[in-house]
Amino acid sequence: MGWLNSLFGNKSAPVVPEQSFFDEDGVPRLVHRRLADSKSGALPWVSTLTAPEMSLARSHGLKMLAPIAATCWMHYGFSWTEGHAQGWRSALNRLQAEAAALGANAVIDTRMVTVDLAMENSMDYSLVGTAVRVEGLPPSSAPVVSTVPALEFVQLLEAGIIPVGLAVGARFQWSNGPLDTASAASWRNQALKQTTAFWEQIRRNAHADLRADAARQGTGVLAQLQFSQLFKVESPEPGRLLGRHIVIGTVVDCEESATFHHPVEFVLDLSGKPDNLRTTSVHHNSYNDGI
Repeated sequence: MGWLNSLFGNKSAPVVPEQSFFDEDGVPRLVHRRLADSKSGALPWVSTLTAPEMSLARSHGLKMLAPIAATCWMHYGFSWTEGHAQGWRSALNRLQAEAAALGANAVIDTRMVTVDLAMENSMDYSLVGTAVRVEGLPPSSAPVVSTVPALEFVQLLEAGIIPVGLAVGARFQWSNGPLDTASAASWRNQALKQTTAFWEQIRRNAHADLRADAARQGTGVLAQLQFSQLFKVESPEPGRLLGRHIVIGTVVDCEESATFHHPVEFVLDLSGKPDNLRTTSVHHNSYNDGI
C-alpha cells in the first residue's frame, strides 16, 4: 500500500501546503520537467511539421526543439466578445513563456485550437506549435510566435518579413433602442442607414483594436479570420440590436524601408463562393464555421 500512500497520502502524513499550479510566467509547474528533458535531449525529438516543411526549415537555420502547447479556459462574465481577445492573449503569453523556458527563439506552425464542449459561459483557447532555435542567435526572453504554416513562415523570412505574434481586435455594442423603424416598415427598397452606421462603428472599433495590438508587437498584420454577429433582442427592451465583431491576424515585423503607407478601406464580401480567406490554411483556423 506504500504506492497508494505516496499518491494520496494518509491521516498520519504531514500536511504540505499545495504549490501553485502555474509559475509566475503562467507555465504549469509539472511541464518544467518535460521542458528540461526536451532541452537536454533526454526525450525523443518530436515536431508538428511535415517532412518537406522540416527539411526547408532546417535549410534556413532552424533547429527543432520540441512541440509545445498553451491553453486558457476562459469564463465569460460581462462580455463573450472581449473574452475571446483575453483568452487568446493569455494562451499566447503562456506559449511564449514555455518557449522561453526551452531556450527557443520562435514557435512556428502555431495552430489555434478550440474544444467544442457544451459548457455554458466558457470556452477554451489553445495554441500548439513547434519551438525552434535559430542558428547563431542566443535564447530569446520573448520568442516570436508564428501562426502561419511552416512553409509560409520560411517564404516570409526570405522576403525579409518575420511573423512575430498574434493580434486580436474584439468589440461589441448595444443599440440605444430600435433602429430604422420607419424604413423597416416601408414597402420600398432602401438602405437602413442607422443600422449600417451602428454595424460599421463596431467593425471599425474592432479593427482599431487590432491595429493597436499589432503596433505593440510589429509593423503590420496579416488578417486571417473575422467573425461577426448581429442580433435583435426583444427583452428587456424590444427591438434593441446587439452587434459583435472579432478579427484575428498574424503580426509581422520588417524593415521600415520595406513598408509603404497607404489608406485602407474595409469591405464586406457578400459572395458565397470560396476565396483565399476561407480556403487557405484551414488547419490553422479554430472557428468551425470557416469564417
